[in-house]
Amino acid sequence: MTQNKDVTRNKDLTGTYDVVVVGGGAAGLSAALVLGRSRLRTLVVDAGEPRNAPSAHMQGYLTRDGMSPAEFLALGRDEIARYGVELVRDRAVDVSRDEDFAVRLAGGETVHARRLIVTTGLRDELPAVPGVAERFGRDVLHCPFCHGWEVRDERFGVLATSPLSVHQALMVSGWSDDVTLFLHTVAEEELSDDDLRRLAAAGVKVVPGEVAALRVEDDRLTGVRLADGTVHDRTVVFVAPKPVPQTGLMERLGAQLQETPFGSYPVVDPTGRTSVPGVWTAGNALGFAEQVVHAASGGYRAAAAVVGDLIMSDLDAAVAG
Repeated sequence: MTQNKDVTRNKDLTGTYDVVVVGGGAAGLSAALVLGRSRLRTLVVDAGEPRNAPSAHMQGYLTRDGMSPAEFLALGRDEIARYGVELVRDRAVDVSRDEDFAVRLAGGETVHARRLIVTTGLRDELPAVPGVAERFGRDVLHCPFCHGWEVRDERFGVLATSPLSVHQALMVSGWSDDVTLFLHTVAEEELSDDDLRRLAAAGVKVVPGEVAALRVEDDRLTGVRLADGTVHDRTVVFVAPKPVPQTGLMERLGAQLQETPFGSYPVVDPTGRTSVPGVWTAGNALGFAEQVVHAASGGYRAAAAVVGDLIMSDLDAAVAG
């Protein structure tokens, strides 16, 4: 793994940056790479809490399939440093705007920028079942595209927390013929006739009753225990975390948000431009289903739009002057 070149606390963060990128995951680093190569003074503010930290590997990213998320980010931080992009380990806790944006950091400093790219992502709120949080990213999973190949043909369980969990059970049946849907907090009558027909066609077994805990033996998931004491042998459990978008900065700026079944996210154009002039977003900050490859692409697209916006703004100012 390469060495990180993080900015230290005694780094001079004064003056106005062309762009401050809030969030140092795939979206933020991809944006920073484009901005640095475009000769813009850029700062990345990174709290160091990537959503995929529990996973040992990331999958489905061409040429990076199987790489650990930590190594991916370390390489990204090295790449942006080559182009003079600065990175500070801190959290953006507030933002305001007068002529430029003022971003206040938890460490006490305030940095200024002409444009903002917010890539603060989201956090996953897991079902409160003993064993779920401890095993998440190992044998408790949420995405078959991320992990399905690695656990193919094992004994799957799906922990239902809403009727939408039926869709998850149907999807994961593409990776295993042995799938059990544990209804947990979902009543049987909440399943539609179409749900039941599809589950039957997929060979998914439906088990009513609340799940009390996961059974773990020798640091391996071996089963699902119901509240009535019965245990079903399972080696993998899929869950649907509740996505909690990190929209605090957007709300402070007055950005327009839209409600979805998976949280409230900024309204954006195809480049990630928000309703707030000068502010873009990318990655899980604009949707719960953005994978690493999507986040990197979105960060690139947002940064390219920002570069064009700054160039045209400066030219217009020169013409007016």
